[in-house]
Amino acid sequence: MKRIFDVTVSFLGLILLLPLILTISLLIIADDKGPVFFTQWRVGKDGRLFVLYKFRSMKITGSGSDATFEPGNTARVTKVGRFIRSNKIDEIPQLLNVLKGEMSLVGPRPEIQSWVDLCPERWKKILTVRPGITDNASLEFRNEEAILVESKDPEATYREIILPRKLDLYDQYISHHSFAGDLMLIIKTLLSLIKKTA
Repeated sequence: MKRIFDVTVSFLGLILLLPLILTISLLIIADDKGPVFFTQWRVGKDGRLFVLYKFRSMKITGSGSDATFEPGNTARVTKVGRFIRSNKIDEIPQLLNVLKGEMSLVGPRPEIQSWVDLCPERWKKILTVRPGITDNASLEFRNEEAILVESKDPEATYREIILPRKLDLYDQYISHHSFAGDLMLIIKTLLSLIKKTA
């Protein structure tokens, strides 16, 4: 049921959001010449790597898929990038990852390999499910970027404070998740986005 729901919603979502996707794509190109999408290898279910898609929000310095995660680094964020990041619009292309079966609408957020390697035993359980676009950790840390920007050592803050808490929330999700619970998380996410843009 979860997979059928994921495929149906992601397919319809891509169709309904097509005007927005085209508009954002044109704005990105006009603001900073380069690719529309940012791609990066992430660790998925059973430890399999996949390419995660986002709208590009930063200026180009190298190949998108080889770029590394830089906590709190907003120096390269474009004008359009600031807008789409603050409203989570940059996450829309991940509906393609859901359609391809690499992600789910709801599930633990996928990480890069280096962060997974820090706590392999904890990730072993988490990687038994598909990663998701949203989950309880995404809601709790919806202002994660602001927290990291204000930190004197963003990488240490992420490694020692944010990531351990996320792992706790991921564990809770896996132990108690249900289809009804997933629907509630989607509703909470949408309400959070509406409240932010209101």
